[in-house]
Amino acid sequence: MNIGDRIKEERVRLGLNQFEFGKLAGVSKTTQFNYEKGDRQPDAAYLAAVAAIGVDVMYVITGTRRVDPELSPEEIQLLSCYRDLGPEQRASISQVSETMAAIYKANARGK
Repeated sequence: MNIGDRIKEERVRLGLNQFEFGKLAGVSKTTQFNYEKGDRQPDAAYLAAVAAIGVDVMYVITGTRRVDPELSPEEIQLLSCYRDLGPEQRASISQVSETMAAIYKANARGK
């Protein structure tokens, strides 16, 4: 698997088409296509832009996913599943987790 394949994999994981992803990254659909096809290599500005939308840039470049050494196995599994979701599902998960955390904190204060 090459950089272009990994860029496409990340784009699909985020639930975006080439036009949407390219727009967020500051490039045209044609440029995005060429990156994914392997005809062109992305520059630092592109990589910074896609990192801001949730792309694992280290994975795109090296083929190895980042793993925070302080994460527990359960947190790594949760993060892996979260990364496989599209934007709408991520928003739902975020809303549920924020609500659950607020309830937990309120109950902890009430004890």
